[in-house]
Amino acid sequence: MAEASKGGIGAWLRNIPTFVQQVKTETGKVVWPTRRETVMTAIMVIIMTLVLGIFFFGVDWVFSRIVRELLSLAS
Repeated sequence: MAEASKGGIGAWLRNIPTFVQQVKTETGKVVWPTRRETVMTAIMVIIMTLVLGIFFFGVDWVFSRIVRELLSLAS
């Protein structure tokens, strides 16, 4: 890519086919997850989201009760 900056727009345009070929080669090396792996990962994300949502709901509820009790003592 350094040569392209020295050679101007013409050199840059000549390097496009090489770049596209390199992208195709690298994409071919990617190990894509199987359908089962994708489904299992999605299920785990949903479960963890639900667990954390319930946890933070509980923490928020506890803190709101504490604040409510403290404010009732002040009045």
